Amino acid sequence: MRILITDGLAKEAVELLKKEHEVVMHEATPEELLKMVGDFEAVIVRSRSKITREVIEAGKKLVVLGRAGIGVDNIDVPFAAGKGIKVVNAPLGATLSVAELAIGHMLSLARALPYGDRETKAGNWPKNAMKGAEISGKVLGLIGGGNIAKATAGMAKNGFGMKILAYDPYLTAEQVAAFGGKKVELDELCRSADYISLHIPKTPETKHIINAERLAMMKPSARIINCARGGTIDENALYDALKEGKIAGAALDVFESEPCKASPLFELPNIFATPHIGANTSEGQKRAGITTAEQVLIALAGEEPEFWVNRPKN
Repeated sequence: MRILITDGLAKEAVELLKKEHEVVMHEATPEELLKMVGDFEAVIVRSRSKITREVIEAGKKLVVLGRAGIGVDNIDVPFAAGKGIKVVNAPLGATLSVAELAIGHMLSLARALPYGDRETKAGNWPKNAMKGAEISGKVLGLIGGGNIAKATAGMAKNGFGMKILAYDPYLTAEQVAAFGGKKVELDELCRSADYISLHIPKTPETKHIINAERLAMMKPSARIINCARGGTIDENALYDALKEGKIAGAALDVFESEPCKASPLFELPNIFATPHIGANTSEGQKRAGITTAEQVLIALAGEEPEFWVNRPKN
């Protein structure tokens, strides 16, 4: 069978696939993907390529769609299910990579490291302007309680003695306590946390879950981190809150529209941004790639993969 890889994949994963099937690697444009997809039984993507309804319709031979990572919001999963096409992912591959970035963003916000780097290199020596804050012993609010949130909680609690609050309507208080946190409602989290880190997918329910109303609940010293999905924070409301000093700062690795090459947010000194690099480590990409390759091979063999996202419920 033939497998198309559109966004790059760890070489170990590619080698694994090539042992059993023909592999084509091509960073296809949306137009190219529509033309090419009909010749393949499997397509593997990362976050760049969009597997739309039109792509799935054109993929007459498709058996499986692989997402080398956890988020599948760039794949029309329900439509694929309706066509009998399996969607698989790698939910654990980049867990540590994203959690470490969230902690790194938290530290960078607390000490204004991007500002200090920029100003020092410009010859301004901004020592007096850089009165930072510690994160040790502070309250970290986690929105979401999945694997990445749990890893972030462990690093924050064990490494810095942070107190963990978590909002996740799908977890019990006991499940949150198991990773060292206290289950709270979202509004309480917004009012109580010194640092707020998002770890949720983008769905109709989570779109703009952080909006003007919830930003207004936060402490003036609060700092917010999003290494999850763009669109979960209302960027216009965030701009207003940062500009008016309603919160102290924000660090974003994800944006409503990507690639984000221009934004009013970029004009503000109390925000720093990275280009959706949460999973982009050599270790994380290797793990995610190998896991995805294994899942795709299992699906092509007619068997049931472990990380089958649109598995029938009956």
